[in-house]
Amino acid sequence: MSLHLIEMPLSLPSLNRWAGQRNLGRNQFDEGLALHHLLGEAFGPAVLQPFRLLVASRARTGTLYAYSAASAEELRASAAPVLGPSEAEVVSLDALRSIERPENTWKMGARLGFDLKSRPVVRLASAIESADGRFQKGAEVDVFLAKTLRNDEARPREDVYLDWLAARVSPAAELVRDECRLHQFRRVRSLRGGHRVEGPEAVIHGTLVVHEPQEFSRLLARGVGRHRSYGYGMLLLRPPQRRG
Repeated sequence: MSLHLIEMPLSLPSLNRWAGQRNLGRNQFDEGLALHHLLGEAFGPAVLQPFRLLVASRARTGTLYAYSAASAEELRASAAPVLGPSEAEVVSLDALRSIERPENTWKMGARLGFDLKSRPVVRLASAIESADGRFQKGAEVDVFLAKTLRNDEARPREDVYLDWLAARVSPAAELVRDECRLHQFRRVRSLRGGHRVEGPEAVIHGTLVVHEPQEFSRLLARGVGRHRSYGYGMLLLRPPQRRG
């Protein structure tokens, strides 16, 4: 399987204008929704997925990272004939770059650092009663909330989220638990399928050990968890981390 790490600058004011022209987010800017539609229109559905937009404080330009089966040259060739003027103001095809990550890049036992923005949620197999109401079977719920409501003994949010992540990277890799931490957490409101939804957004930093190189390559290409087409689930790799 061919896998490429994609890097592309984006104009944030132009992205905001583009989303507003299409009334995406119902008068409330939703970055994940805007990028979901923009990347689909420019490059094709799920061609750049999973992805992550990184933006420095007060910057007007962000950098989009993504995994793709296509190289930068192939992406430019497919997007150039269909890219409209408004999309061309947002994305810079000339500055789009890529580097190949063949399966033999990953070695069994390799230690890799990672940075992951995730949506740690689960679909309920059965209904749950709470003081705030009833969560129906099949509802998408914060995994921390689901665990807390189903168990008498409360556990730290970080521990619950790391358990959730460990299950999703296995058997391709294993987390080094004492080198992983919940870096950031917040609740966000988004528009999905025409409905307003609220859920957790967790940024996790840490270290993992590769167990099955081919499966690990597939894991990178697939992403982790739900909402992967909206900017969640991309494992950005970096040198191994130390907790502290």
